[in-house]
Amino acid sequence: MVTTDQWGIPSVAVIGEVDMACEADIRAALGAQLDRQPTGLVVDLTRVEFFGSTGIRLLVEVYTRAQEQGTALAVATGQRAVLRTLEMTLVDELFDVHPTVAHALTALRGAGFPVPRHSGTHL
Repeated sequence: MVTTDQWGIPSVAVIGEVDMACEADIRAALGAQLDRQPTGLVVDLTRVEFFGSTGIRLLVEVYTRAQEQGTALAVATGQRAVLRTLEMTLVDELFDVHPTVAHALTALRGAGFPVPRHSGTHL
């Protein structure tokens, strides 16, 4: 996983498969960003090859926590496997889904969030 920060909005990139083997790591990475209480958070699933019930559960958990603390959530993915799973379970109706991280960041930024300096960090 790689975490970046642009305009004060963190983005967590998940790469490969989202399953029980990596669930704890993904939960920890997303939780660490939510602990910072950002105004927005992007979950980058553009490089995910497998996304099933574990991924759905993680996104719903992140969505719930983000809503409780007032953090806007956007998901970036153009992957058919991810999109189909989100649509079939109606989870795509909980948050904005964008084809790229740039689109997701622009949407969150356009929602009136502040625009601080750009920086990047890696997990």
